[in-house]
Amino acid sequence: MSETSSNPLLQESGRPQFAEIRPEQIAPAVEILLKQANTLFDEAEALQQPTWEELFDRLDRIDRMFEQTWKPIGHLNSVANSPELRTAYETVLPDVVAYSIRVSQSENIYREMKSIREGATWDQLSAARKRVVTQRLLSAELSGVALPEDEKARFNEMTHELSQLANTFSNHVLDATKAYGLIVTDPADAEGWPNSLRRLTSQAYNKSKSDDQPTSTPESGPWKITLEIPIVQPFWQHCRNGKLREQTYHAYISRASSGELDNSGIAQRILELRQAQARMLGYQNYAEVSLAEKMAGTISAVNEMFESLLTAAVEPARHDLHELQELANQSGHTAPLKHWDIAFWAERLREQRYEVTEEVLREYFQHKKVLNGLFELISRLFEVSIKESENPASVWDSSVRYYRIEKAGQEVAGFYYDPYSRPENKRGGAWMDVCLTRRPCPEGLQIPIAHLVCNGTPPVGTQPALMTFREVETLFHEFGHGLQHMLTTVDEPEVAGINGVEWDAVELPSQFMENWCYDRATILNLTAHVETGEPLPQDLFDKLVAARYFREGSNTLRQLTFGMTDMRLHSDFDPQSGQSIFEVQRDVMQRTSIMPMLEDDRMLCSFQHIFSGGYAAGYYSYKWAEVLSADAFGAFLEAGLENDQAIREVGRRFRDTILAMGGSVHPMDLFKQFRGREPDPTVLLKQSGLLPS
Repeated sequence: MSETSSNPLLQESGRPQFAEIRPEQIAPAVEILLKQANTLFDEAEALQQPTWEELFDRLDRIDRMFEQTWKPIGHLNSVANSPELRTAYETVLPDVVAYSIRVSQSENIYREMKSIREGATWDQLSAARKRVVTQRLLSAELSGVALPEDEKARFNEMTHELSQLANTFSNHVLDATKAYGLIVTDPADAEGWPNSLRRLTSQAYNKSKSDDQPTSTPESGPWKITLEIPIVQPFWQHCRNGKLREQTYHAYISRASSGELDNSGIAQRILELRQAQARMLGYQNYAEVSLAEKMAGTISAVNEMFESLLTAAVEPARHDLHELQELANQSGHTAPLKHWDIAFWAERLREQRYEVTEEVLREYFQHKKVLNGLFELISRLFEVSIKESENPASVWDSSVRYYRIEKAGQEVAGFYYDPYSRPENKRGGAWMDVCLTRRPCPEGLQIPIAHLVCNGTPPVGTQPALMTFREVETLFHEFGHGLQHMLTTVDEPEVAGINGVEWDAVELPSQFMENWCYDRATILNLTAHVETGEPLPQDLFDKLVAARYFREGSNTLRQLTFGMTDMRLHSDFDPQSGQSIFEVQRDVMQRTSIMPMLEDDRMLCSFQHIFSGGYAAGYYSYKWAEVLSADAFGAFLEAGLENDQAIREVGRRFRDTILAMGGSVHPMDLFKQFRGREPDPTVLLKQSGLLPS
C-alpha cells in the first residue's frame, strides 16, 4: 500500500497504532480499502472451480485488510468517540455496508464453495476447512442465495419488509416507553427509596418539566417514574404504595399494545413473513431455520431442556411465593399478593436474609488485586502466564494497558485492557472484541489479540480503584470470551477462537468463568480491604453465595416463559389461523407461571429480543448456555477445587477443547470431548439448588 507510511490505518501487519489514528485519515483509508477489496473480490468471483488455496487466499487477504483498517475504526468509535470521529465513521459506513451486502449475496462465491465441497479434494481438507465451507454455504442458503430468480426476488422483498417492521416495532417500544410518566409528589410515597432511585427519578422529572414548573431535588421531589428498567425495577422493589406499583406495572406490561404504537399486528406480520421464508427455503417453520445454525440443532432438543428445567423449578417457585406471602402477612399485608407486589416483598426478604451493601463489598475488591488474582487463576487453570508488556503499546487512553499471554515462555496471544468508565467518549457496558485473529501470514503466524473493555469506577484521589462485586463478575465474564479468542490453536481464521462458534454456545466460556467468583479460595486471592488489607470475611462470602440463587425457581420460570413462548410462536403457531399470539403466551404461562396471566398482559408487544433483535427462536440460548457452563464447571467441582493437580488436569482438558478448538468443531462434539458426554441440565439444577445435590 503506497500510503502506509503516512496513514496508520493502512499498515499491512502488526498491532494497530491507535494513538496515531486521526478522524481525517478514516475516509481516505476506507476508500483505498474498499477499492482493493473489490478488486480482490472480483478476482475471487471470476474463478472457475477453484482450489481451496486459490479462493481463500484472496478472501483471507480481504479479511486481513479489513482487520487492519476497519476494525480499529469501529473500536475507536466505541472507546474514544468524538464528534469528528463519529462524523467520519458515519460518512464511510454506507459504503462498507454496501460492500458487505455484495459479499453476502455473491452467487459466484456460493457456486465456488459448492464446487469445493463437491470436488475431488474435499476429503483431503482438514475438519476446520470443511467446517468453514459448510458454514458459509449454509449461511448463504439461509439468505436465499440458491432460490430461483423469481422466488429470490420475493424472498428479498420479504427480507426488506422484515427489516422495516423490526425497526418500526423497536421504535414503537421506545416511543411507548418514553410516553409514560408517573409524577410522585408526596414525600411519604418516596419513603424507603434508595438514594440512587431518588436521583434518577429527580433527574427524569427535571428533564421533562416545563419552564414554569418547580425544579426537583432528589430529597424533596417531585419524582418521575418512567418505564425504563433502571427506574421502574427499583421502584417496584422499594415503593411502599401498592396502588402506584399497580399503576406502573399495568403500564409496563401493556406497552406498545394500543393506538398508533400498537405492535400486535406488526408482531403477527413478522411471524407470517418468517414462516413464509422458512417454507421457501424448504423448512417446516422458522424455528428450524434458526436452529440450523445453532448448537441445539432441533426443536425437540430445546423442548427437552425446557421440560427438565420446568419440572425442577415449579415446586421451588411455589415455595418462593409462599415465603413472600408469609412475610407480607407478618408485616400486616394479609391480602393475597398480586403481580405488582412480588418485587417489593422479594426485596424485603432479600434484605432480611442476605443484605450486604454494595459499598461494604466494594472496599474489599481493589482493582489491581482483583486483576492479579484473576491472572493467577488463569495461570493455575490453563498453564499460561499473563504479563504486562514491557514495551509501551500504542493505546487510545492513558489508562489502557497491553498484556502478553505466554505459554512455556513464548507469547501466544495478547490483549488490550480498558478498565474504567469514560462517559464523555466511551459507550457503556462491557465487552470482548477481536483486535487481531490468529492466522498464518507471509511474515509468520499472527497471534490472536483481544480487546477487553469494562466500565468500572476509576480511582479517586489517592485511593485505588475499587470494584463492585457485579463489576468483578463482569470482568471474569468478558475474560472468558477473551480466553476462547486468545487460546485458540486453530489456523483457519474463520473458525479460530470465537469465530464460527454457534450462537447458543458462545457464552459457555464466559459464564463458566463467573463461577469462580463464588469459589472461596479464588475470592480470598481477589480481596484485600482497602484499609486493613484483610480478605473478604467468611460471613460476607456466605451471604454472597447464598444470594446468588435467591428465588431461582421463580427466575427460572420467568426465563422459561420467554423461551417457550418464543419457540412456540416460531414452530407450531400458524400466524394465519386466526389464533392470537397472546393465546400462545397464555397457554405457555398456564405451565410456567405460578400466578395467572393478567388480562391486559401484552408482554409480546415489547418483546424486542425476538421481534426486533437477534433472538427469534433463539431466546432459549440464555438457559442453554447456562446449562453448558454449569456442567463444564461441574467437571472442576467433581475433581475437587482444593485438589490442585486434578484441577490443572481438568483445566488443561478445557483449554485444549473448548478454548483451543473454538469454532473449528461443532460445539456438541467439542463439549463431549471435554465432558465425555452430552450436556446434563441436572448439573445446573443441582448447583442452583433446584435439585438436591
